[in-house]
Amino acid sequence: MCTLALIGTALSVGGALAEGQQSRQMADYQARAYEQQARADMQAAAFEQGQERHKQDLLLSQARARAGASGVALSGSPTEVLAANARQGQLDIKAIQYGSQLRQNNLTTRAAISRFSGRQSAAASILGAGGNLVSGLSGLYDPSRAVTFGNNAFPAAPRGGLY
Repeated sequence: MCTLALIGTALSVGGALAEGQQSRQMADYQARAYEQQARADMQAAAFEQGQERHKQDLLLSQARARAGASGVALSGSPTEVLAANARQGQLDIKAIQYGSQLRQNNLTTRAAISRFSGRQSAAASILGAGGNLVSGLSGLYDPSRAVTFGNNAFPAAPRGGLY
């Protein structure tokens, strides 16, 4: 009977520890996935910024070509329009970069939270295993079956309480 109780306690302790480790591994895996998403977003934003720059360059050259073909000198109002368009193009590129940075920060924060959660699960499993061990071992002790040697050195108190 005692052997079965010990085996049950050992399995309970081992199961709690394994569950904590599994939770931590899963949290680490999720954190790596978030970090990978952040890197992919950074690469996608860099590509999108390049595309936007290319588009802005094409629009600027077309505007210059039209102005030149119409015989308008590239000074005064046409130059101001071209400069305003260039500034707007830069704002568009910065907006792409900013949006990407926000998404990357969000994913990086999620990765940190996931890792923290994994560490907490592992720590909780150790406490749970300890609780299972104490509970299991305390269940093995039966005072009525305890071995006694000789008489107690102190006589029993009388029924009325203290001497």
